[in-house]
Amino acid sequence: MSDSQESSILSRISDLVSEERDLREQSEHRLTPEERQRMRRLEQELDQCWDLLRQRRAREEFGDDPDAAHVRPAGEVEDYRQ
Repeated sequence: MSDSQESSILSRISDLVSEERDLREQSEHRLTPEERQRMRRLEQELDQCWDLLRQRRAREEFGDDPDAAHVRPAGEVEDYRQ
């Protein structure tokens, strides 16, 4: 995987984690319905980013084209654990 592509995915993950942390801290665990919805979207996007990163690394490891990896639907990667 090219360093710039991996860096881009890792940067996005970092941004999402920061937003999630900030949202939790600012609301002191008493989230509004809109904040809870945003948290769900953040969690889904994080799952998708981690999945994409793992797909790319696995493809590269086995000699396949990492650019053939694609973002899978949130339902397919939901609750993916690092």
